[in-house]
Parts: sequence; structure tokens; C-alpha cells
Amino acid sequence: MARVKVYGTGVCPLCQKTKVLLRKWQVPFDEVRIDLDKSALREFAEVTNNARTVPQIVIDGRCIGGFTELTELHMEGGLDGLIEGETG
Repeated sequence: MARVKVYGTGVCPLCQKTKVLLRKWQVPFDEVRIDLDKSALREFAEVTNNARTVPQIVIDGRCIGGFTELTELHMEGGLDGLIEGETG
């Protein structure tokens, strides 16, 4: 199971961009489509404290925010331990 979850929808351009970047950075993730599954939408609301925008990225059960926060975390080296093949 991946340590990173990306909550999003199928029509969100930033959701797509987030997934592309995570793949580029070789960070494994699980995608959770909140537009297709009501239970996923309930989980999204609970985990993200009722966030109103997507994508929302959750790392090790902690919501870090969206695309901007993800790129900032990467620039600060915060994703280094999540790169495929590393343990953390």
C-alpha cells in the first residue's frame, strides 16, 4: 500500500498534473476518485477536514494540502523518503 493518497476527480487538471509529477518523481501513490465513489467522498471529507478543493494529498495519514503544497514539499526535500525503492 502506498504511503501517499491523491484525492481528486476525473475532470481536474491539477489532479492530472499532480499524478504526472508523482510518477516523474517515482513516488508511489494511490488515487482516490471522489467523483465516482460516495464512500471515497466521505473518507475525503474526514481525512481532509472537509476540504473544498482537489487535489488533496495525504501522506502517511496526514493531509498536506494540494498541488502547490506538494511541490513545495518536494523542493524542500520532504518527499525524499517516499521515492520508490527507499524505506522510510
